[in-house]
Amino acid sequence: MTMRTADSGGFPLLRMLLEDGSGLLPDVSADDIPSDETLLAIHRAMVTTRILDDRMLKLQRQGRVAFVGTAAGQEGAIHGSAAAFEADDWVFSALREGGVAIQRGMPIREYVAHMFGNAEDTAKGRQMPNHFQCKEVNFPSWSSVLGTQLPHAVGVAMAMQCRGEKSVVAAYSGDGATSSSGFHSALNLAAVQKAPVVFLVVDNGWAISVPSDMQTRSKSYGAKAKAYGMPGQDVDGNDPVACFQATQQAVARARSGEGPSLVAFRTYRMDGHSSSDDPTRYREDEEVAYWKNRDPLTCLEEFLKSKDLYSSQRGEALRDSLVAEVQAAVQASESIGPPSLDSLVEDVFAEPPRHLRRQVVEAMRVVAEKGEAERLEGKFPL
Repeated sequence: MTMRTADSGGFPLLRMLLEDGSGLLPDVSADDIPSDETLLAIHRAMVTTRILDDRMLKLQRQGRVAFVGTAAGQEGAIHGSAAAFEADDWVFSALREGGVAIQRGMPIREYVAHMFGNAEDTAKGRQMPNHFQCKEVNFPSWSSVLGTQLPHAVGVAMAMQCRGEKSVVAAYSGDGATSSSGFHSALNLAAVQKAPVVFLVVDNGWAISVPSDMQTRSKSYGAKAKAYGMPGQDVDGNDPVACFQATQQAVARARSGEGPSLVAFRTYRMDGHSSSDDPTRYREDEEVAYWKNRDPLTCLEEFLKSKDLYSSQRGEALRDSLVAEVQAAVQASESIGPPSLDSLVEDVFAEPPRHLRRQVVEAMRVVAEKGEAERLEGKFPL
């Protein structure tokens, strides 16, 4: 196993920015880059995710939330690509794309409520933390089983197609999910049906402890598209501008009825796979340091500086504002109790059947008896 570097290993990567972000590559025209408004929106989304991930990981270490999967190092691929989709489009995420829901309008307080699984959690505490959902921004929850969201995304795209709608579906996955049956089934069906879906593979180097170069013998993840009869593009995932550009082209193709595309982003996961993982057991410190020097957030900020759209003072003000908003959301979430027990049987039946109602009543009785026992134990310690 060799150290993962920014070198593509011989296959072409779409790049638009100089590696340090200080300007455009010589063959890139200023007409090809997003508007200033879009660039600033991408930057805000990246900063928001970085701050939220940092706060949630600290809360997990303190035992205040149960599980976190951070996106540090991948924000350029995630938010650069997500910016290419419109409000009516749908986004099917994997573990690290929860920040896209906020980018599309989900309130930070709703995001944090889900992490705590409290009474404001729209999933009603039924999902692990980091399995976000937001109906208002067309962002369904995902499953921890790799790749299962991809056939679902194709199904939604086909439904839109049948109704004559012009919406497009984003289908995110990691490099590990490309080995799942869901990945192959989804790409094949989408290609056959010319479904308006864009498959977005965020190749972050590691599927937990399995390195990307042991995940496939294909020369690249973008190259996999050819076998399914769709275009594929490999992109420098630490170049947010290139991520937006490649995805925007794929979205336009899908929206015009030309069918699906695959866009693969080569990037890096700077933290562990999740809060349950110790990455020092399977990767070298030199590799992590190498990629930290290629932070996509720093890259974009340098490019914004070159366009007089960013300064350290503006950046500090933005971060202070977001930190305060996240802190307020955490304080609010910790003051809210858990979902009510009767919510266990909501949402499936218009009227819950008798056997489920009996189970809820029994659960309430057990909880009440436990509470009484704890009260008496505190009053009369053994």
